[in-house]
Amino acid sequence: MTAHAATRRRITAAFADAGVTGQLHAADIDTGTALGVGSDTLVPTASVHKLCLVATLYRQASLGLVDPARPVDIPAEGRAPGATGLSVMRDAARLSLRDLASLAVAVSDNTAADLLWDALGLDTVNATMTGLGLTRTHAVQTMRELFATVREDAHGEPAALTDPAVVARLRALDPTRTNRSTPREITALLAAVWRDEVCPGEYGEELRALLGRQAWGHRLAAGFPFDDVRVSGKTGSLPTLRHEAGVVEYPDGGRYAVAVFTRAASTDVTLPAADAAIGAAARIAVDALRA
Repeated sequence: MTAHAATRRRITAAFADAGVTGQLHAADIDTGTALGVGSDTLVPTASVHKLCLVATLYRQASLGLVDPARPVDIPAEGRAPGATGLSVMRDAARLSLRDLASLAVAVSDNTAADLLWDALGLDTVNATMTGLGLTRTHAVQTMRELFATVREDAHGEPAALTDPAVVARLRALDPTRTNRSTPREITALLAAVWRDEVCPGEYGEELRALLGRQAWGHRLAAGFPFDDVRVSGKTGSLPTLRHEAGVVEYPDGGRYAVAVFTRAASTDVTLPAADAAIGAAARIAVDALRA
């Protein structure tokens, strides 16, 4: 058995022990060495697709097509559902495009993301991904449209989302009917950001700093509990789905892009073991690449 085959077995076992199935891809950003489990499986991206959104904003800015400091007026009504940020705020506001991007990443603000979708357009985001060679990374809906399908498929009953039969029919969980990508393509996007291939200079630096501001540390970052290891990333969550993709940077200069997508057998909203499995699987993969 090769070393990477043994690593893949350990990753699969970590998923199984947590009661989830999962796909993972991890790559050394500088050498290209990589390993994965189901790396080319098409997956529903949920809020991980906000990586594509903010990367497009900064690429457009670097090309002189968008001013990231452009202010956006935000009415109090008509906001996307969500538990954070503008989605739960009550009053009208005004923020720049790049401050909306910060909210979309730091607290996964769905309203902030939708304002960016409105400003940039789905077609522009998709064309940007295609231009980067990510031909299987595609958005078909905004966050408000995604959650509208969840409400429709649950017949407007939030309690129905604990019913496995209802969850099984959610279009938001079907990668052929919602925003989608593969673990390999998401790590390719992150590697391109860290190599200044998406946007160079100050825009690249600002984008990487933005991706380092995520508030949640219970998934990917939990696998790297060291003060001198930096983890930048973006989570994604929907019924039974828990994802995160990001970059792990070591003090010796090692940089690793990792994408982990999971689906739980249980419909429980709170599953700490499933969250922890993302960090555990990522750590196994990065340790193998560093070895």
